Amino acid sequence: MSRVDKRLIFAVTALLMIFSAMTSRAAATPGGRECDVAADVALGFGDYATAIRLHQRFLRSERNNALAHYHLGFAYGMAGFATEEIGEYRTAISLGLKKWDLFLNLGLAYADRHDLEAAAAALETAESLGAEHAETHFNLAVVYEREDRLNEALQQIIAALLLAPRDLDAANTDAIICARMGDYASARSIWAQLVSVAPDYAPARTNLALLNQTCGGACEPPQHSEPRLATAVQARPEGAD
Repeated sequence: MSRVDKRLIFAVTALLMIFSAMTSRAAATPGGRECDVAADVALGFGDYATAIRLHQRFLRSERNNALAHYHLGFAYGMAGFATEEIGEYRTAISLGLKKWDLFLNLGLAYADRHDLEAAAAALETAESLGAEHAETHFNLAVVYEREDRLNEALQQIIAALLLAPRDLDAANTDAIICARMGDYASARSIWAQLVSVAPDYAPARTNLALLNQTCGGACEPPQHSEPRLATAVQARPEGAD
C-alpha cells in the first residue's frame, strides 16, 4: 500500500521540520556532521524531487553522513521509490544512526511491501528506542495483528492507548483485536462508544454494523486492520531531526 494512499488510517504532516531547520543551522548526526538545510527544507515542503537532488548532491561530499541518508530515504519513499527508500534507511543504520523514527519509517516501508517479519523487527527496535511515542506501539500492534500474534498485538495497542487515550484509530484497532480473539462483547462496547463520541468516524460504524449483522449465535471477526502511517521527516513522526 502506498504511503500516500488516502485509505490509510493515519497520516501526519511534518512541517515542524521546516521550522526546526529555520531556527537551527542543521541537525547533528552521531559523528557530529550536519544535514543540508536547503535539502531538508525542500523535504519539509513536500518538494521531493528537489529534496532527492539536493540530498544526493550533499552526499557526494558527505557520503558517510547518516542523517542525510535517512532524509534521502524518506524523500525516496514519499516519491514512490520503495527500494531506494529502504536502502538509504539501512545505510543510515549501518553508519550508526539510531533514531526511533528511522526504525519506525523502515518498519512502515517493509509493511507497505507486506514483509511483515522485517516490519515487525524494525518496529520492535523503534519501540525499544521510543517507547514514549504512541505510534511505535500502534504500528507494532497493527503488524502483530496481521501476523496473527494477537496477544502481543493486544499488549501493544493497550500501551498505545495509555499514551494516546483519545486516538480513534488505536481504539478501533483495539476492538478489531478483541473481535479476532473472540471477545465480541468488548469489541462491540468499544465500537459503540466510538460511534457515540465520534459519529463521523466511519471505521467504527462499519465494524459495529458488520459485527451486529454477523452475530447470531456466533460472530465472525473483522478483516485485518490496515496499517497507518506514523511519520518522521515528512508525514511520519514529528520532529525528525
